[in-house]
Amino acid sequence: MNGGGERLVDGYALVVFDLDGVIYLIDRPIPGAVEAVARLHDEGRAVAYATNNASRRAADVADLLTGMGVQARPDEVLTSAAAAAQLLGERLPAGAPVLVVGAEALRAEVAAVGLKPVSRAEDSPVAVIQGYGPQVGWADLAEAAVAVRQGASWIATNTDRTLPSGRGPLPGNGALVAALATALGRQPDEVVGKPAPELFATAARRAGAGRTLVVGDRLDTDIEGANRAGLDSLLVLTGVSDVPELLAAPSDRRPTYVGWNLAGLFDPAEVVRVPAPAGDVGGWHVVTGTDGWELAGAGRPLDALAALCAVAWWHRPTGAPRAASAEAAQALDALGLTS
Repeated sequence: MNGGGERLVDGYALVVFDLDGVIYLIDRPIPGAVEAVARLHDEGRAVAYATNNASRRAADVADLLTGMGVQARPDEVLTSAAAAAQLLGERLPAGAPVLVVGAEALRAEVAAVGLKPVSRAEDSPVAVIQGYGPQVGWADLAEAAVAVRQGASWIATNTDRTLPSGRGPLPGNGALVAALATALGRQPDEVVGKPAPELFATAARRAGAGRTLVVGDRLDTDIEGANRAGLDSLLVLTGVSDVPELLAAPSDRRPTYVGWNLAGLFDPAEVVRVPAPAGDVGGWHVVTGTDGWELAGAGRPLDALAALCAVAWWHRPTGAPRAASAEAAQALDALGLTS
């Protein structure tokens, strides 16, 4: 995509959205999200939602989205809580006790697969399932530590280090998993949510022979998960990951496309394929040398980003790129690459 040609969405049978940072931020829809989803539905396109947030069940997520004006059905929602509970349900005998560290929604998912949610190590749990819950505290982690040391398996719904908020990133389930891992001296036996591929792979199976596009705001969960599932991805710059993180991304966390927001699904001028192919940089040129790297030329900031990604990913220059012109300075500023 270089500002002209067909719409990005026309190449895909299913669009799978992450939620926090893509569709909404905490309890408010991100500008343009309601309209984008409505447009997909109006065009008869398949939509799914995949979230690592284990504090809500699928029906609750659908209700939340509907309350924001975003069209959603429970069967379109895939949560890490349901996936983790399903995993344990397939492995453990019916009625087996499972210590739940997380929100009430996670307890409900465990019960829904025929297992017995418990909250104390004294209840002899055969497994610990850990997901995000705003009320999770030291006492919960202590019970989990005792249970795991007594031989319980340890499953994490996800390891997102942070959650987006109006005040900036806040501690996510990954931060709490890290605290327990520090106490135990080891990592969970299994992590179910993104970047594990299963949520996206499950969604993609619904598309049949058609192609699936994953839309996310985090390189370390959404984009890596899409790559591990063998799917194309669109990084939107409305949530956690920013341009400096993108330029430093390892190969397994690099998206197929980047857009400012969900408008990139429909408007070729609002999205770009990364990295820029040789000889097609939208009017931009990046020069590298012993003293760093420099952006020259003029054009769309997104095309400048594609050119910068090509150099950053292949040559790994040090420091921030410099501007060789006023236009380049404006593009770097728009991309958040000026101090």
